Amino acid sequence: MYLVLLGPPGAGKGTQAERLEKELHLPHIASGDLFRENLKRKTELGLLAKKYMDRGDLVPDDVTIAMVRQRLQRPDCDQGAILDGFPRTLAQAKSLDEMLAEMGRRLDGVLYIAVPDEELVRRLSGRWICRRCQTPYHTVFSPPAQKGVCDACGGELYQRDDDRPETVRARLKVYHQQTAPLIDYYRRAGLLVEVDGSGDIETVSTALLKAIRSLMK
Repeated sequence: MYLVLLGPPGAGKGTQAERLEKELHLPHIASGDLFRENLKRKTELGLLAKKYMDRGDLVPDDVTIAMVRQRLQRPDCDQGAILDGFPRTLAQAKSLDEMLAEMGRRLDGVLYIAVPDEELVRRLSGRWICRRCQTPYHTVFSPPAQKGVCDACGGELYQRDDDRPETVRARLKVYHQQTAPLIDYYRRAGLLVEVDGSGDIETVSTALLKAIRSLMK
């Protein structure tokens, strides 16, 4: 079974993918992990990607697609895989279809974890980090005992620019622009299953597994 997890930043795709990996015994393939692995091993694709990254440019689709292709050709993916963070664009989605077809495989379902923007802003903009020891906190889920002060070392807590509400909203705007065509593409193909991602981790996991079972019928 080959599955794609779609969802905005803060939807919990990585957490859910790891849980599904254990439940379904399928490898979790995260695009970020693929880049880090290729960069660390200094593969041909990793070195090529690094050239673009060092210039501050986006890594072209064909490089990302080649990394995914190589990963899917490993023996542990013979029975399926859970793709997380790929595809991100319509071009990548079409390339994935072609890639799987060449391997004699097909995509079985696309699980779209939907979360309202304001909930995502609450989740992402609540993150604070200790300047001294880097311990992470969250104003809602794991607040410090004293506001602005690290429980572990007494250091000052600060918020990264990426986690500021205005930055989070800008990231979400870009996500919606890129992903809306993907959602339509997979909906037309009859592969999209939307899951409410606004609940707690267990609730969302249960909903995802229910959706997967419906795909297996």
